Amino acid sequence: MNYVASGTPENIALAQQVNSRLRADSSYVAARAFLFRALGFGAFACLAGIGVGAAAYGWATLNQFDTAAEKIAAAMQAALSDVTLKTKGEVTLTDNTLKLEGLPKVAASPTPTRAQLGSDAAPASKATVNTTFTVFKQVPYLDGQIVTGWNFKDSADQPYQQYCYFSRRTAEAKGQVEIKIDLAMDGKTLPQPQKSDVNLEILARNCVWHEKG
Repeated sequence: MNYVASGTPENIALAQQVNSRLRADSSYVAARAFLFRALGFGAFACLAGIGVGAAAYGWATLNQFDTAAEKIAAAMQAALSDVTLKTKGEVTLTDNTLKLEGLPKVAASPTPTRAQLGSDAAPASKATVNTTFTVFKQVPYLDGQIVTGWNFKDSADQPYQQYCYFSRRTAEAKGQVEIKIDLAMDGKTLPQPQKSDVNLEILARNCVWHEKG
């Protein structure tokens, strides 16, 4: 055996054993540190891969849902463009146009007919006849009704006179009795009677005046 250090053979051998043991321990510590670093790097790479994969999965899922929604909307639009719906109410969807059929018609305002006006009626004297007619608007109020009358001349669009009154029928021993209280004339409330418990102003709020009158 060759010794590179001076001294007794025993001391030299002991020193070499100690150096070998220190080098072995140093190699073990370095290997262990490398193992920990490798494990740390592997864990980091694994977590990074999981994060990237989750992000990619989420993006793909959202993109898939958007595409599916667009496909459903396109399919519904294509289906509705050619469909015709018919019910008995009646709503019909034809050529992308909504049509309502069979709905109840709004009743037109009643208009006196020629027969009702008696346009051909004439007195025996053959004198000129002036025809007028009255349109009544009735509003229920308490146990009676508030009536507004529009007086029209023949072929006139505007009434020449309007009046409003409260009417109520009561049963008396001698029969039906009608109570009538005049409320307004031509849109203006009549003066309040001094000895009356009826407030003409309040009742006149239910009068129905002609729009352009």
